[in-house]
Amino acid sequence: MKVCFTASSGGHFQQLMMLEPLMNQYESFIVTEKTSYKVNCKQHKAYYVPQIQRKEKLWLFRFLFIFLTSLKIFFIEKPDVIISTGVLATLPMCFLGKICRKKIIFIESFAKSEVPTLTGRVMVKISDKVYVQWKSMLRFYERATCLGSIY
Repeated sequence: MKVCFTASSGGHFQQLMMLEPLMNQYESFIVTEKTSYKVNCKQHKAYYVPQIQRKEKLWLFRFLFIFLTSLKIFFIEKPDVIISTGVLATLPMCFLGKICRKKIIFIESFAKSEVPTLTGRVMVKISDKVYVQWKSMLRFYERATCLGSIY
């Protein structure tokens, strides 16, 4: 089984790397944003997509470019499962996985204990499993499971 681990940069990526023991159990690869933030994933194959902010004027064009880049990565790697900690740059890979009937797992951000993220509101509709890190978040995600902090 091949697993794609995907997250934007910064805190979302740090949360994703808390799953490194899981990464080591399966054939896996990482998809994250290319930024000035230095990622430490030398033991794992990594692919980079441009960073995107939904408030940018040209965000839709960047999103389409990320979708095409993700499409290339998807067909090179052929993942069976996609695990995402969000945000916007991870959606194309997750959409592709859903279209191709792959398992999608979304982990809501540790930083969100009172309201869901915009990405979470989208991902809950396409994910096979949703995990939250705070019990208080269960009221927003009916199908979610709270496993506590991944830290």
